[in-house]
Amino acid sequence: MSKSKVIVITGATSGIGEASAKLLAKDGHKLVLGARRENKLQEVTKAVEENGGQAIYGITDVTKDEDVEALAKLAVEKFGRIDVWLNNAGIMPQSLLSQKKILDWDNTIDINIKGVLYGIGAALPYMEAQKSGQFINISSVAGHVAGPGSAVYSASKYAVRAISESLRQEMAQDKSNVRVTVVSPGAISTNLLNSVTDNKVKAGMEQFYDAFAIPVDRVALTIKQAIDIPEDAAWNEVIIRPTAQQM
Repeated sequence: MSKSKVIVITGATSGIGEASAKLLAKDGHKLVLGARRENKLQEVTKAVEENGGQAIYGITDVTKDEDVEALAKLAVEKFGRIDVWLNNAGIMPQSLLSQKKILDWDNTIDINIKGVLYGIGAALPYMEAQKSGQFINISSVAGHVAGPGSAVYSASKYAVRAISESLRQEMAQDKSNVRVTVVSPGAISTNLLNSVTDNKVKAGMEQFYDAFAIPVDRVALTIKQAIDIPEDAAWNEVIIRPTAQQM
């Protein structure tokens, strides 16, 4: 088990974010939770405290740089530092490019790419000043393989990997002792399918997820393990799929 750390999580009220917060609380970490829904933030904060951790929250829309900056400031004002920043907020619209779902395209770019950049930009000055820290950025198997209907979503998740690799090299170059980890899940039981706006595509994906998806706790455990390894090493990228998933 790692020593108690200050861990900021975006998209903290569901899926990977919520599961990670509850699991990490059991190690006594201090959690700073960011999401848009205050009622859900309150629920997860209570669950963290019941699991032995400390938690505070800030209402955060990751498409707004000022919200993300405020979340980082909240963490430092309350707990004095940021040890881990989990860029988890994301959506998964799927549609053929010929459908020209521009709103989906814009939302995917704003949340999945710019949200990650805003998180890095907000936390990095604190980590560089303290000469330690870790970014954990959630990509996807779709960030390794693209296909019909996944162009924009896959592009956003490839982007997370590219951003993370550049950040990793910059941190090594600066000798900042800041670690960078990318976690790329396959089919995981979350509410991510709710962001698929094409009903035909959604129905097909639901069938696939019903057949193969594994519990979200599996990803939370992977995140915990990435945090727990000695700080002179880093898992730079982890792909976690259901054993039965082929692609």
